Amino acid sequence: MTCGSLAAKPEPPPLPELQRTALLLDLDGTLIDIAPAPDLVVVPPGLIDTLRTVRERLGGALAVITGRPIETIDRLLHDAPYAVAGEHGGVVRHAPGEAVERPPQATLPGALVDAAAELARAHPGALLEVKAGSFTLHYRAVPDAGPGLRAGLEALLRDATAFELLSGKMMWEVRPRGIDKGKAVRTLMARAPFAARVPVFIGDDVTDEAAIEAAAAMGGVGLRVADAFGEPADVRAWLATLAQ
Repeated sequence: MTCGSLAAKPEPPPLPELQRTALLLDLDGTLIDIAPAPDLVVVPPGLIDTLRTVRERLGGALAVITGRPIETIDRLLHDAPYAVAGEHGGVVRHAPGEAVERPPQATLPGALVDAAAELARAHPGALLEVKAGSFTLHYRAVPDAGPGLRAGLEALLRDATAFELLSGKMMWEVRPRGIDKGKAVRTLMARAPFAARVPVFIGDDVTDEAAIEAAAAMGGVGLRVADAFGEPADVRAWLATLAQ
């Protein structure tokens, strides 16, 4: 293999016909670039218009599936996605204007959040992001803190067996057991305008693996950004071609 071929960007595989495709997208590291902190992400100019056009071309079958709260997606992407699954599928809104659904799950104990906040304070630079049913400890600013944060969270979860610890890019996520993005894919695909279409999921992280597997199991395609595109900018460029 030549050096030139090593440097070549991957070519994303072709989609099924658009009238048969349902496109389900992760957010951070897929649609937008990862930032040093969750509140510092930037939505590139033109992305929202591109997503709106792609959504129209797909007959509405465009969704975002993310670990973020749905309120954050509304703030960042406005009305671009037709459906949104937030908190790794812990909350789902099937269509614009519909009520948010939260499947039955364990309630996040306040004492567990307080202990996680104390753990973050013990590692200056770590950032605690609290959601309705889960929380994340980010350590992008202090990479060396990763192992210590993991050990601390594992100790906290010994008596909180309804929750699990999940790794991500420079973060540890604590969420209820039984909630993942694969379940979100199956939930969204059960209703119009996604039903009877071929699911195509794109994600970049360990937290996306369940969705990648679910899309493939349903006869669709699960794509990893690094393997199929390269970087989030390449995903955005590919979406722009769909919009054309």
